[in-house]
Amino acid sequence: MTHDGTTSERHAVVVGGGIAGVTAALRLADSGLRVTLVENRPRLGGLAFSFRRGDLTVDNGQHVYLRCCTAYRWFLDRVGGAHLAPLQPRLDVPVVDVAHPKGPRLGRLRRTALPVPLHLAGSLATYPHLSLAERAAVGRAALALKGLDPADPALDGVDFATWLGRHGQSRRAVEALWDLVGVATLNATAPNASMSLAAMVFKTGLLSEPGAADIGWAHVPLGDLHDTLARKALDSAGVRTELRTRVSAVTRTGDGRWNVTAGAERFDADAVVLAVPQRETHALLPEGALENPDRLLDIGTAPILNIHVVYDRTVLRRPFFAALGTPVQWVFDRTDASGLLRGGPEGTSSKGGDGRAGQYLALSQSAAEDEIDTPVNVLRERYLPELERLLPATRRAEVRDFFVTRERTATFAPTPGVGRLRPAARTRAPGLYLAGSWTATGWPATMEGAVRSGFTAAGAALTALGRPHAHPLKEAA
Repeated sequence: MTHDGTTSERHAVVVGGGIAGVTAALRLADSGLRVTLVENRPRLGGLAFSFRRGDLTVDNGQHVYLRCCTAYRWFLDRVGGAHLAPLQPRLDVPVVDVAHPKGPRLGRLRRTALPVPLHLAGSLATYPHLSLAERAAVGRAALALKGLDPADPALDGVDFATWLGRHGQSRRAVEALWDLVGVATLNATAPNASMSLAAMVFKTGLLSEPGAADIGWAHVPLGDLHDTLARKALDSAGVRTELRTRVSAVTRTGDGRWNVTAGAERFDADAVVLAVPQRETHALLPEGALENPDRLLDIGTAPILNIHVVYDRTVLRRPFFAALGTPVQWVFDRTDASGLLRGGPEGTSSKGGDGRAGQYLALSQSAAEDEIDTPVNVLRERYLPELERLLPATRRAEVRDFFVTRERTATFAPTPGVGRLRPAARTRAPGLYLAGSWTATGWPATMEGAVRSGFTAAGAALTALGRPHAHPLKEAA
């Protein structure tokens, strides 16, 4: 209501234009609210973005999602980008071990159409990177995982490595299987990961339904999805988007509404969604909004390092692979998405008219605390020989470019006990809500978690305002 008692259009302000903020803004606008989204950066997409480097379009880091990520799949559909980030027909992960005594050895983690857990039984039975006894022990641990409730608070205080040790997992099994998956999804090694989050990842991704872990990734630059298409969707929904605008204050007014000070403007709002990182949220929270706001400062962060190498020829025929026995974790072919002209058959050069034909590989290095500040020249000396071990064709190739992108606060740290620190979407201040993958989604810091947080914050706001809305997870499914 206005000051004179007449009805006015409900207005919501979303602070932050990452995936969580864009999701919240779309959900609120789709339910009939007038929405303003304010983002400090000159683009949308948060920490899943692209930039130009010469003639290349480069993603700041490799991002993937799984078939079980129903909320992120909703996001892709909503912005009209699902066809640009397709899923594998069936899970198939090549895993190369370069430390094998007889030279590099290829194994595969793949599924069949059989029901859970038989869908992975054949792959596990023939997985060459584990002994027969280790494979059997993995099967027993997987069955034990299937019986866990990831929401059980007791699991949050246990680290994943301790649980694996109690269930007979060898150091090799942790390296060749559990951390192979866990480091990429949790951004932490088993000793540093909450058992609650680890159980959620493995139970949902591998033990819920046969196709749950099928992998999808953007075949175009991330900016095409999370910035260009997202902006188009916001515009079509009637959302006012303000970029390059920093929010400096969020205050409650005498009539129970909110004032958001953004740059030189001040927005009046019936609901505010803070969809920014935890420290920025802490700085903007009005007094009394959370019972213990300093808990937000106790949620740590974890880095991800991405190493980018451009060769003068094709050196890899697969879209991606994972590696063992080397510092290299995951390698992706980003040639087509970047706009680089593809070289000839593996090991040969086939230059186009501009002389730029080749192949562009991106190495995704999670849990990168030990290397996040390592100079580029040191990383080059360390990783180019490792790529030669993994990909013999690189030994005859010229390295045309080598560069690094660093996200020092890529995710929240999924350490044991983090669950009790993650706040719910609804605060103690009516009309103020929180979103972000670091909030209490039950998921680790993924694009899926970000979308879910945006769903939850928008849903809470719509409920408080008496606006009907579909259940977000039912809609996402």
